[in-house]
Amino acid sequence: MSSVQSMLFPEPPRRLPHSRWWNIAARTVHLAATGVLLGGHVFTVPAEQLYALLWVAIATGAALVFLEVYPSAHWAHQVCALFVYVKLALLCLILVFWEERVWILLGVLAVASVGSHAPRRVRHYSIWLKKVM
Repeated sequence: MSSVQSMLFPEPPRRLPHSRWWNIAARTVHLAATGVLLGGHVFTVPAEQLYALLWVAIATGAALVFLEVYPSAHWAHQVCALFVYVKLALLCLILVFWEERVWILLGVLAVASVGSHAPRRVRHYSIWLKKVM
């Protein structure tokens, strides 16, 4: 295995101390921030008042991705990652379709809910390796 491969896909996967608690903490803050952001857009709160929460949502989302990828980059080609990619693509649409942002955000929420509650065999299926990880 090349050094890049061994860095991305270590055997055994790396372990981050207390990763479950970090994940729970980041997910809780992420859900709170994104929930308030959605509500802010539903109730037409001025965008300036939502910027801080937007940055919290971005930071905690990035932290959640880091927590998934750190042990092994295999996460990046699993169906659970595809759900994240779809959510990011939808969020990018808001830049173009600002007036439709509430519907787009509700779509993001639906994708997140389906992705979070899909069976393990679906979420952890590797598109690349064609097997459940």
